[in-house]
Amino acid sequence: MNFENKIDIGIGIYTVSEISRILRLPYYKVSRWIDKYWDGELGHEYESKYSWKIDNSKAVSFHTLVEFYVMINLSEAGVKTREVLNAHKELSRIYKTAFPFAYKEVANGIKTDGKKIYLKAKDSIITLDGSKQLNLAFMRIFFKKLEFDVENLATRFWPLGKEKSIVIDPQYKFGHPTITGSNIYPETIYNLYLAKESIDFISYLYELDSDQVRDAIEYCKAA
Repeated sequence: MNFENKIDIGIGIYTVSEISRILRLPYYKVSRWIDKYWDGELGHEYESKYSWKIDNSKAVSFHTLVEFYVMINLSEAGVKTREVLNAHKELSRIYKTAFPFAYKEVANGIKTDGKKIYLKAKDSIITLDGSKQLNLAFMRIFFKKLEFDVENLATRFWPLGKEKSIVIDPQYKFGHPTITGSNIYPETIYNLYLAKESIDFISYLYELDSDQVRDAIEYCKAA
């Protein structure tokens, strides 16, 4: 089973603080879930770890970032964490991957009858018992922000949606958010905005249109 637990071109590098900022989640929760589930139970199951160390910071790959969002939202929506982890293990065996929740087929196979959640994958149906009725709208919205490759594995993520110009591509700039079609980080634009530069001036300076500048500002403000 292939793991992405070392620095390599094309897999992205996301520290706990970056995951917290990108997915709008509390830092402590990101750190605890990575330690307890990815490096803990799932890592033990697959005899490896999902994270690696960079100086004093812990980092994971793009596909772990995607999985993190899916799993934590399923749990917080009322699905028992134990059932989510069991489903992850079963789907890992079916798809022979450490990242089953980053697959389009799995995302499209999530169903609910209002009481239970089902993951329909190939010839199997995995039941996830939830304590609440689950609204899967967050999943539908999230996966609309993803792009998949020919093998249906997530490859790029638009945190504000595809109608906006901020993209996270693990094969570009080590997965750091950039403005589509450029080498420019949203923070670069936002710092100029904070310095009271006009949107028109920033657009001219970086050869961007005004919507791209506004998207960068929106992304950084939300983060």
